[in-house]
Amino acid sequence: MLGRLNHVAIAVNDAEKAARIYGSLGADISPAVPLPEHGVITVFVTLPNTKIEFIQPLGETSPIAKFLERNADGGIHHICYEVPDITVARDLLIKEGARVLGDGIPKIGAHGKPVLFLHPKDFSGALVEIEQA
Repeated sequence: MLGRLNHVAIAVNDAEKAARIYGSLGADISPAVPLPEHGVITVFVTLPNTKIEFIQPLGETSPIAKFLERNADGGIHHICYEVPDITVARDLLIKEGARVLGDGIPKIGAHGKPVLFLHPKDFSGALVEIEQA
């Protein structure tokens, strides 16, 4: 059921600036896209086997702002895996004891697909995002 690694997200204060160095190495860099529902601005770096997502806060109440308060230099925020059916994956994970963050209803993520976040304490300290493939 677990699919490929979709992306690794890195929290930063300036997503476009952070992505720029990858562009100098020939990677494809997306434009900055605000996602108000998630409180972030995203920039994706596309690599041959996955993506890096740079996320910066969109407003003072952004969860990324709180992350950056604790980690001023930024850092890895979450990893995202693809799943074929997000509702089936959610229900299975809950049955196994994993905690879904928020209200448990998938929201549309940066790729226009449903996403959910899972509690880091259930995944060896890593915040995990699942995205419907």
